[in-house]
Amino acid sequence: MSSREQILARVRAAVAGAPEVRIPRDYRTTGAEAGRVERFAERVRDYKAVVHVVPAAEVAATVADALSRRGARRLVVPDGLPERWLSAAPSVERLVDDPPLTAALLDAADGVITGCAVAVAETGTIVLGTGPGQGRRALTLVPDYHLCVVLDEQIVPSVPEAVARLDPARPLTWISGPSATSDIELNRVEGVHGPRTLEVVIAL
Repeated sequence: MSSREQILARVRAAVAGAPEVRIPRDYRTTGAEAGRVERFAERVRDYKAVVHVVPAAEVAATVADALSRRGARRLVVPDGLPERWLSAAPSVERLVDDPPLTAALLDAADGVITGCAVAVAETGTIVLGTGPGQGRRALTLVPDYHLCVVLDEQIVPSVPEAVARLDPARPLTWISGPSATSDIELNRVEGVHGPRTLEVVIAL
């Protein structure tokens, strides 16, 4: 008998005859619909990300202004990103991921622009699911600047509602603000495992 089998046998013996315990599954699965966009914007700002809340018709101009302020001239653009989002920035060089961009090319880019799969108002989290306009995970983890466009209808109140919209077979990237970590002395370091700057355009 292996060590694993011995341990499991002891556990079974210890719980033999114990009454069955009912585990309640009545936890909250929905959140408040009212004010979800404002709540999402507030949470994202709390993470020290730059946030713009604009009408859908102003997304292109807002994106162009953001890229201009950043001085971004070479931008990673995943396949399937709506063309209209970059229509006001014709001078920006677009780096497409076909053939796949190397880590060196991604690192040399001025940033990346994406859409998202879903966003969570309660936590200020953006989820990328490698779908159209999102690209593979490396596209948003290597560049130092990430500009993300989030549509009003993509914002859900709670995490369970976000999970219900996602495809579990796809690689998922959950983003809660710019990349940052702290060591045991609480020294904050940014950009270790993702972009140091996150800018979000919320389209109403």
